Amino acid sequence: MDKNKLYRLGMYEKSMPASLTWKEKLETCKNTGFDWLEISIDESDEKLSRLQWDIKKRNVLKKAMIETGIPIHTMCLSGHRKYPMGDPDKKIEQKSLDIMKQAIDLAQDLGIRIIQLAGYDVYYKKGNDDTRDRFKTNLKKAVEWAAQAGVLLGFETMETAFMDTVEKSMEYVGLISSAYLQIYPDIGNLTNASLLYHVPVVDDLKKGTGHIVAAHLKETVPGKYREIPFGTGHTDFIKDITCLKDLGVRMFTGEFWYTGQEDWKNICANSAKFLRSKLDYVFEK
Repeated sequence: MDKNKLYRLGMYEKSMPASLTWKEKLETCKNTGFDWLEISIDESDEKLSRLQWDIKKRNVLKKAMIETGIPIHTMCLSGHRKYPMGDPDKKIEQKSLDIMKQAIDLAQDLGIRIIQLAGYDVYYKKGNDDTRDRFKTNLKKAVEWAAQAGVLLGFETMETAFMDTVEKSMEYVGLISSAYLQIYPDIGNLTNASLLYHVPVVDDLKKGTGHIVAAHLKETVPGKYREIPFGTGHTDFIKDITCLKDLGVRMFTGEFWYTGQEDWKNICANSAKFLRSKLDYVFEK
């Protein structure tokens, strides 16, 4: 870590072709201007299979981190979209708990500090009192496992009404009341939520004072949450980063996607430049 930096900027794994080796991904992260890589554990079988890696596969990634000098400090755990902790199907519910326990074990083994949790009770089904109660019960188990491993869990503010604001996230943070459950908000998602609820993003962020461990920096447009190029949407990066800085946040992750572009490396480098221009403006004032 550069001791002179006032903040650190992470890179979302899905910003690069999935075909790259771990060493290639980490080298790209380093060469395009980022400080660490955020590993993705999404709902695909390929990504979920990482949770069952044997020691040999884990060591391949550890070796690549050492050789490149780029760590993996955060995990985006969106696999719960397909296997949510509030699902009424007992088999799916158990799968969600297996995913959670394995993700914490992998994080502990790789030196990952923060797991970003998807704020869903259910995703592909309609939620109700039962799904919310199941979510609360299983969330408590997840936080206990995280506490044993010394790994932080942070809710992502999502694109569904269940947990699309910091205020809603804080209901569960307060309910569990553990240092190991915090908030890892997405300012792009919050920007769209602000249009729905007529609450400025910074006002919502302030409701998480003392509980925000990192933030996703993402571009959105009204009603759309993914694959919007930086600088073409309505996210107010300067205003939101200023608020996050005041709240003590120093870890930021650029969330953007590789969608087959031939110039993807340039997109990665330009995304880092765009985000650092906003971060530098705020932190060097």
